Amino acid sequence: MNEHEYVTIDNKDIPIENEKNLLELIRKAGINLPTFCYHSELSVYGACRLCMVEVEGMGLVSSCSTPPSPNMKVKTNTEEIRKMRKIIVELLLANHSQNCPTCQKSATCQLQSLARRLGITNIRFKNQSKKLPIDNSSPSILRDPNKCVLCGDCVRICSEVQSVGAIDFAYRGAKTVVIPSFGKDLDKVECVNCGQCARICPTGALTPKSEVDDVWKALHNSKKVVIAQIAPAVRVAIGEIFGLEPGLIATGQTVAALRAMGFSKVYDTCFTADLTVIEESNEFIRRISTGQHIPQFTSCCPAWVKFVEQYYPEFVYHLSSCRSPQQMFGALTKEMLSTQLNIKKEDIVVVSIMPCTAKKFEAKRPEFIHNGIKDVDYVLTTQELGRMIEEMGLNFCELEPESFNLPFGFKTGAGVIFGNSGGVTEAVLRYVVEKLTGEKRENYEFKNVRGENGIREVKFTLADREFSMAVVSGLGNARHLLEKIKVNEVKYDFVEVMACPGGCVGGAGQPVFTDVEVRRKRTKGIYENDRMLELHKSQDNPYIVELYNTFLKEVGGEKSHALLHTHYKSRKRIVDEDMQLSYGDKETGVEVNVCFGTSCFIKGSQKLLRGILDYINANGLKNKVNVSASFCFESCERGPVARIGNRVLEHCTVDMAIESIKKEIESYV
Repeated sequence: MNEHEYVTIDNKDIPIENEKNLLELIRKAGINLPTFCYHSELSVYGACRLCMVEVEGMGLVSSCSTPPSPNMKVKTNTEEIRKMRKIIVELLLANHSQNCPTCQKSATCQLQSLARRLGITNIRFKNQSKKLPIDNSSPSILRDPNKCVLCGDCVRICSEVQSVGAIDFAYRGAKTVVIPSFGKDLDKVECVNCGQCARICPTGALTPKSEVDDVWKALHNSKKVVIAQIAPAVRVAIGEIFGLEPGLIATGQTVAALRAMGFSKVYDTCFTADLTVIEESNEFIRRISTGQHIPQFTSCCPAWVKFVEQYYPEFVYHLSSCRSPQQMFGALTKEMLSTQLNIKKEDIVVVSIMPCTAKKFEAKRPEFIHNGIKDVDYVLTTQELGRMIEEMGLNFCELEPESFNLPFGFKTGAGVIFGNSGGVTEAVLRYVVEKLTGEKRENYEFKNVRGENGIREVKFTLADREFSMAVVSGLGNARHLLEKIKVNEVKYDFVEVMACPGGCVGGAGQPVFTDVEVRRKRTKGIYENDRMLELHKSQDNPYIVELYNTFLKEVGGEKSHALLHTHYKSRKRIVDEDMQLSYGDKETGVEVNVCFGTSCFIKGSQKLLRGILDYINANGLKNKVNVSASFCFESCERGPVARIGNRVLEHCTVDMAIESIKKEIESYV
């Protein structure tokens, strides 16, 4: 680099070293310019204008969207800039909900922080906004449009990082809003509940949906036995809420806090992560021996599972049939404890402490509710647990550490590393390598699956067979990989996917962070926790061995399958209203509905619909048949699909549809 390539920032020469924009260079100089819409993870947007600076010869510019040039002279804090920044924040505050003391983001709100930093004590502008309804429909995320500052962060992370696009800008000018697709509620669109929008939102417009009050109510009910399970990634983040360094293991204090609140037993989700390794690894070995549904996809992440169900139903059977560790724990503990304690299952309340908002959605899936009883009753994020500890008045940092209850509190390092991207793959390798070779390994680490890249590939030879594995974090990366798999551009035996970049350590339920270094420290903490444990392989967990010997009996057996496995199916992306195409007699007419979802459309639903309409018109049946189209019957792999009367026809042809219509008409005669 030429020694003269520098920018003068507030009279200080700062060398240019591959910075993409002035903002990065200014921050390198130790000046933290305010901004709402700039994130290193996202594209440059330049909407909020808070990062404006004065450049000699250019005037006022947005530093986030201005590349640095040699010999630039930049001022970051002139009187004019200060006045404009104050006006921008005042305008945002004027059209913002004023219930800050009761807002979930109160302690981490960027708008409040900027108002204090800029010395704003008075809002000079009148609020012109109308009160908009709060969207409480999602099981995972609360959306309050009254707190939105239109920064676009949620829009970009949903589209650019996750490739979902469930939320976007609508309308223009003063009427501009950020809303889900087609103006529907969040639970009616393709949202996968990953919560990354809530993680990156600078205000309280998007927050994890709280279940704190429900959990307190259960704890205060003397008829209920309330037990907790703590996910791997929680232990390296909960301390941040109380001023501890990211990555510091705070498991003992967390257990102590939960017991003080009144939880009867406190267990570790890492125990059922070990159980997942055993079941999933044996499923993988069976699949590679038969060659069916390869690659095998992991199924621990509910946001990823929903993503496959919605966008890639042809890969649904490639998902491991294993439940996630959270759901294995719920089913297993209710089954065993109800017998051991001689109480009804409905009197056992399972509360999960998770780094993830999608786990709230997962706990409410019908597959995990039996006779009205949920396997997992409530899911608290790390943030929610922090609030409960504060409500209780506990001094977290001074709590005497306590240990988990046994047997579901004992784990190996393989269960702990589930919290990191690559952790599931490494845990499976620790089992599969010994299973296929029949040899014990002293070296338990597989560091080649670790790293920060969103897509990582690993190849190795084992038992005279070459294996290929992929580790993916972020759903945008998952989509990219799936498209390659579809056209046979790449081939894998095993693919791990976590929806959140970096894995569960970067989940939306974790304490709010903007610096990726925080996520790195959490990741490091997980691996250090693994090394500190005596056992590192799931097959070495003595309580897992005992569980199979005394209760489950067989890996993948009848009882294991009932409690530890499930099935998935294709899922419609948008909860839609049917498009009416032909109107017959509503009382005596035959109802015909053709699926027009993407998969069925590709397989010929348009031709099918045209053939049905041609038949109706040619035979004068307009008054006898009602024809409509909908976007999904959730049978994507068996399309095209049509419903005629009460009968669903899969792989439907025009002739099949006509024959069924004739029979339905005859039944009315």
